[in-house]
Amino acid sequence: MKQVHNPDPELREDFRNAMRRLASAVGVLTANGPNGPLGMAASSITSLTVDPPALLVCVNRSAAFHACLGEGQSFCVNLLSRDQRDICDAFGSPARRQERFVGDCWSTDPSNDLPVLEDAQANIACFVTRTIPYGTHSIVIGEVSAVRLSGDVAPLIYQDGGYL
Repeated sequence: MKQVHNPDPELREDFRNAMRRLASAVGVLTANGPNGPLGMAASSITSLTVDPPALLVCVNRSAAFHACLGEGQSFCVNLLSRDQRDICDAFGSPARRQERFVGDCWSTDPSNDLPVLEDAQANIACFVTRTIPYGTHSIVIGEVSAVRLSGDVAPLIYQDGGYL
């Protein structure tokens, strides 16, 4: 297959529409920024290896959260449950930034000082081992340092601009 570096607008639109058909679990990435906790909603989260335990996330380089993803820095992947749409919406909207870490559902993990969502499906603490720039995003490889599981498996799934 030929590699295309500047696809035409129609190809980009077709690709965007194809990816809207891909259902994905939703998480909130959290970290400590220079002025307090930062976070963003993300659906491009995937496991990478079990040995060592690692995952990858893709983050737009223009996102404020991207500054928290330098090599050696820590972040947490909070996998959302289906009843946490409001949290996803707050972290996905710049207009709702002040609502993000409000409430008693957030705590700080004493082992790594990261903000964690208490009732998330899982909290996965990681440290960045590598970032790979690609297009508008960075592929971030995080080696897992801790995992906390809670509740039944009932993930929040995002597809075609809405939740399933």
